[in-house]
Amino acid sequence: MTGLEDRKNQRKTTMPFSVKLNRQWLGPVIALLLIIIGNGIISPGFFTIRIVDGHLYGSLVDIVHRGASTVLVAVGMAIVIGTRGIDLSVGSIIAICGAVTAVLIRDTSLSPFVILLIALAAGIVCGLWNGMLVAYLDIQPIIATLILMVAGRGIAQMITGGQIVTFHGPFFEAIGSGYLLGIPWRVIIAAVLIAGLWAVMRKTALGLFVESVGGNARASRLAGIDARGIKVLAYVISGLCSAMAGVIIAADIRGADANNAGLWLELDAILAVVIGGAALMGGRFYLGLTVIGVLIIQALTTGILLSGLPSQYTLIVKAAVVMVVLLVQAPKARDMILRAMQRKKS
Repeated sequence: MTGLEDRKNQRKTTMPFSVKLNRQWLGPVIALLLIIIGNGIISPGFFTIRIVDGHLYGSLVDIVHRGASTVLVAVGMAIVIGTRGIDLSVGSIIAICGAVTAVLIRDTSLSPFVILLIALAAGIVCGLWNGMLVAYLDIQPIIATLILMVAGRGIAQMITGGQIVTFHGPFFEAIGSGYLLGIPWRVIIAAVLIAGLWAVMRKTALGLFVESVGGNARASRLAGIDARGIKVLAYVISGLCSAMAGVIIAADIRGADANNAGLWLELDAILAVVIGGAALMGGRFYLGLTVIGVLIIQALTTGILLSGLPSQYTLIVKAAVVMVVLLVQAPKARDMILRAMQRKKS
């Protein structure tokens, strides 16, 4: 009897978690499906996927293709937010790393792999700078990253000499617009990096450490966790992800635009993380749901473009739909809807 009771108690304790996890996925997935269906109604050819010269083409493919750089930034942002931080400098890091890539390709004869490593190292240095300000100088994350957000564009312009630097290189052109077995290289790169991050965060204790520091940094230190080191690592990961996104964006346009590369991308990244159910107060983050959040934003952007709305309405419609998605996901809003439905039944 005791064993039976233990199993029943175990079910009671494990069931709520699984139900809660399913509910967290339910809202974003339904929102994504509704937006995709809406796009299909607006544009009858939205669901058409064709193969041209061995490459996949279509609006659905374009959503994933164009969202690759954003999703890299967003997963890095999710980890930072998990530590109760924020990284407003990701757009500037994209500009810096794109500028480094373009200038090195144009002015040196270095190997493409060396150039890629230098660009990624630049992003790591930027992340390390942010992490040191937040973790060791106790500067508020929004202020610490705002410094690089403002200065980073200037640094990128200094690297490019205030010009739009263009380049030609098979390796980087393949990253920007190349395909492997019909799948865009940028999508493959993003998928591999995200899978690696997920494995590190969810198959090791690191993810628990990040959420522990975000939930209560002081208690984490008392428990023996290096809270400062975890915060620095989170910003370094964000810098690395933004650097890869910067390389992809530069490779896509075959140049570096210090003024516009990654402009306002930090806002899309934060929105994707919030849509994915992460708490801005820290202590909780979901990489998979963040990817869904990016797809929601990109599908929405694609739908607005397909609808033929003037460009000045794009941001307004986008903000309105995202607001609706967030309201639907809000626990209090869901409780109010459930109460209203129960009152109607009674």
